[in-house]
Amino acid sequence: MNNDIFNPVRVTATVGGREVIFETGRLANQADGAVWVQCGGTVVLVTVCSQPLEFDKGFFPLTVEYSEKMYAAGRIPGSFFRREIGRPSERETLVSRLIDRPIRPLFPKGLNEDVQILASVISADQENDSDILAMTGASAALMISTLPFAGPVAGGRVGRINGQFVLNPSFADLADSDINLVFAASRDALTMVEGEASFVPEDVIIEALEWGRKEIQPLIDAQMQLRELCGKPKMEFTPHADNPDLLARVEELALGAGLDKALRIPEKLPRKEARKQVKNDVMAALAGDPAWASDETALKAVPDILADLEKKMVRSRIVNEGTRIDGRDVRSVRPIQIQTGVLPRAHGSALFRRGETKSLVVTTLGSTTDEQRVDSLGGDVTKRFMLHYNFPPYCVGEVKPMRVSRREIGHGALAEKSLRPILPSEEDFPFTLRVVAETMESNGSSSMAAVCGGSLSLMDAGVPVSEAVAGVAMGLIKEDDKFIVLTDILGDEDALGDMDFKIAGTANGVTGVQMDIKITGLTIDIMREAMRQAKEGRLHILGEMAKAIAAPRAELSPYAPQHAELEVNPDIIRLIIGPGGKNIKAITAATGASVDIEDSGKVSIFAPTSEALQKAREMILYYDQRPDLGRNYQGKVRKIMEIGAIVEILPNVEALVHISQLDLQRVEQTGDVAKLGDEMLVKVIEINGDRIRASRKAVLLEEQGQEWTPESTSRPARAPRGDHGSRSSHNSSHGDRRQHSSRPRNNANADKN
Repeated sequence: MNNDIFNPVRVTATVGGREVIFETGRLANQADGAVWVQCGGTVVLVTVCSQPLEFDKGFFPLTVEYSEKMYAAGRIPGSFFRREIGRPSERETLVSRLIDRPIRPLFPKGLNEDVQILASVISADQENDSDILAMTGASAALMISTLPFAGPVAGGRVGRINGQFVLNPSFADLADSDINLVFAASRDALTMVEGEASFVPEDVIIEALEWGRKEIQPLIDAQMQLRELCGKPKMEFTPHADNPDLLARVEELALGAGLDKALRIPEKLPRKEARKQVKNDVMAALAGDPAWASDETALKAVPDILADLEKKMVRSRIVNEGTRIDGRDVRSVRPIQIQTGVLPRAHGSALFRRGETKSLVVTTLGSTTDEQRVDSLGGDVTKRFMLHYNFPPYCVGEVKPMRVSRREIGHGALAEKSLRPILPSEEDFPFTLRVVAETMESNGSSSMAAVCGGSLSLMDAGVPVSEAVAGVAMGLIKEDDKFIVLTDILGDEDALGDMDFKIAGTANGVTGVQMDIKITGLTIDIMREAMRQAKEGRLHILGEMAKAIAAPRAELSPYAPQHAELEVNPDIIRLIIGPGGKNIKAITAATGASVDIEDSGKVSIFAPTSEALQKAREMILYYDQRPDLGRNYQGKVRKIMEIGAIVEILPNVEALVHISQLDLQRVEQTGDVAKLGDEMLVKVIEINGDRIRASRKAVLLEEQGQEWTPESTSRPARAPRGDHGSRSSHNSSHGDRRQHSSRPRNNANADKN
C-alpha cells in the first residue's frame, strides 16, 4: 500500500496569535490544486479544476462555490431529505462572492479555460470563522495549480474592541466589536473589502484595513513557500494581440461615425442607441472593404476593439478635462428626487431617484413569528431584520429569466448591514422588519439607492430609527501614478473604471462598506481620498433626504400590526393556553392576533387592527382577573361543604359562600340552596390575602332595595365548624406588577351594576 498520501506537504503561519495550517497532498489529489486550510478546529478544503473551452463564451467562466457541510459541526441537516441539497443558503452565496471578488481580476484577460473553485467546510469549531480561511485557501490552491494567477492574496477580518484592533476575532469577540471588516490583500495593497460598522469615522476604517493588511502578510509568505515546495508548472498563456492595422482602421471609422459625440450623450438609453449605430456603421464599412470583408476573425474582434476604444476615450476625457459621460465634474452627485408614502396600503414606502437610477423601497412590519429561521453550522438562528434587493430585467430594458442572482443577494446583504445599526432594539420595538428594494430603473449605484430608500421607508413606517443612512458609490480612474476618484458613478463608469467602492453611513460615521477593484491593488492614499470624497457626497444626500422626511412618523400605519405587552401571573399561563391549546387557539381565531407567552408571564400580542388588539387583550386578561371587594360576580358552584359552598367567581379564583350567606332565611343544609354546577350571583364581602368570602344574601338584600353594608351580612356569633374562607389559587403577591395596578378591569362575568 502506498502511504505517500498520508505524508502531505504542510506549511504554517501565525496570524492574530493563531496558527494557520496549509496542507496539500492528502485529499483531492486529482484536482489541479487542492489545499486544506485549518485554524483551530475549523477546516476548509479548497479545490481548483479547469478544462479548455470548446469555444469563446465572451467572458471568463470562473465558478466559485462555497458550501458548509453540517457534519462539520456535528449536526444533521434540518431539510426533509437530511442532506445538503438544493440551492445554496444566503451565507454560502455571500461567502462564494467573497472568494470570487478578489481572485477574478488576477486571472489574465483572454484565458481560454473553464475554471471551477470549490470550498467545503468540513470541520467547524464555532470559534474560528471559515469564510476568511476559504478566501485564503482559494488563493493557495490557485498558486499550486497550473493556472496562470497573479497572486497570492490572503483574507482577513478586523474587529475593534475597546478601541483596540483585533485580527480574525472569534464569534464571541465580534459581539463586542464596533467594526466587522472582511478584506483581501496582496503583498502591497488591498484587493477587496466588505463590512459593517457602528457609526465609525472614516479614518478608523482606513487605519483598521491598513493594520489588517500588514498583519496577514505571514499568510502571503506561507503561500509562496507552499508554491515553492509543491507548485505545478504553469500552463503556457499568450495574451491575445489585435492586428495593429485593424485597430487603426476601426478607430478611424468609429471617430468618423461620431463615437466621440455618442459618448457625450448624458442619457443612458439614447447614448446606448448612438453607440450601437456607430458599431453598425463600422461593421458595414469593414464588410464593404475588400481588405477585411472576408476576414471573419477580424470582424469578430471589432466589438471588443470598439469597447476598448470607448473605455480609452472616456477615461482620457475624465483625466484631461475633468468631465464625465453625463457632463458632471468628478465630485458631483446626480440630482435627487424623493417621495414617501407612495403605496397606500404598505406599512412604509419611499421612492428614491438619483439621476437615472430609481428604487422603490417598501417596509413591512410583522410579529415575532415572522422572524427568519436559518439552519446553520452554529445551530438554528433567527433574524428579525431582513432586506431583500431585487433587480428585475425591466429596470435596464432587457428580457431575462426572473430569478434571484448572487448579485442581488450580495447587494441586499450590504444594504441590510448598512441599515442595521440604526434600528431600535427588540426590547423597545419588538416587531420583525422586512425591507424590499425594487430597482425600477438602473444606471449605477442601485444598491446605494436601496440603502437611501430603505432608510426613508423605515421612517415612513414609523420605525423609531436613531438617524438616517445614505450611501454612495465611488469610482476610480488610475493612469500611471495619477488617479481621479469619481463620486456617484454611472453604470458605464463602473464598467470602464478601476474601482467600485460603496460607502454607507450616517452623518456621524460609516455603517457599511464594499469595495471591488480591477487593478492589482488599492493604496491607502487612494482609499483615504475616496473615503473623504464619499463623506461629502453622503452628507449632501442626507440633506436631500431630510427635506423629504426628517424623522420617523409619530405613529405606525393603521395597516401595520398593532402590538401590546402584558404581564400576567405565571400561575395562570396554563389557563390562557388551555387544554391542548384550546383557549389560545380560540383567542387567535376570534381576533386574528398572534400571541406569544413567556414563562415569566410576559405576554406579547400582535394583532391586525387596534380593535382586534383590544379584544385579544380582554380575552387574555379574563384569565388573570382579581376580585374587588363589594363587587358582584356571576359564579359557578364547584364544591358543596357542610359550612357552605365553594364558588368559582373568576377564572381560577374561588370564594367561600358561608352557609349563613346563602339566603335571607336560615339555611339548614348547603345542598338545600346550592347544587354542584349551579350559577350563583354573589358579592365579595371579604378579601384576606388569598382567602376570599362571598355572599349571596348580600345580593338578595340589594334586589329588595336594601343597601348592603358589611354589617348586614356579618357572620353569626357562633359560626359552624370549619374554615371561613376559600383560598384563591392565584399567587397573592401581585401588587408590584404594573399591568394589574394600572389596567381597567375587564370582567366578562361581573355585574355591570
